[in-house]
Amino acid sequence: MSVGLFIVLALVVTLALYVVLIYNNLVRLKHNVSQAWSNIDVLLKQRHDELPKLVETCKQYMKHEREVLEKVTQARAEVGKAREAGNVDALGVAETHLRAGLMSLFAVAENYPELKANENFQHLQNRISQLEAQIADRREYYNDTVNANNVRIEQFPDAVIAQSFGFGPRHLLTFAEAELKDVNVGDLFKS
Repeated sequence: MSVGLFIVLALVVTLALYVVLIYNNLVRLKHNVSQAWSNIDVLLKQRHDELPKLVETCKQYMKHEREVLEKVTQARAEVGKAREAGNVDALGVAETHLRAGLMSLFAVAENYPELKANENFQHLQNRISQLEAQIADRREYYNDTVNANNVRIEQFPDAVIAQSFGFGPRHLLTFAEAELKDVNVGDLFKS
């Protein structure tokens, strides 16, 4: 075997290994995004299951606050639909509605001392608050993995391989402008 043929063969093998390495890294990134979404999905499902219990507990005390309870229930349904469909954009909008409804619900609960003192209400409120904090952490991780995926599939030479094998960009989980603003706590307690 001639030296020239050996060099060409070594270059072809090296190039093939490099393509395989890039492909495997792109696959890993794609699955990291899916795993990050699944982590969010688990917490959203847990919160989804807790909300009816909270609403039912509140109904016993808040006879005149039906509108607040209906907003939370409707927003819960929107989040459920978006979550089940895996629609990141719709989830961002639905999450904004749900968070606003929960803020209103907890603010209105301040007007009901018996409700605030209810052990079940306190437990559910704490549980939902914990889930909210975990969801926020997982959203951040999800957006980090999406960003890593999107940057990688746009970089050369990864972009060539990504395009050849159908790797595409993923959507960041974003929220409405209203959710990003500071909350005016005084407004929450106006009746």
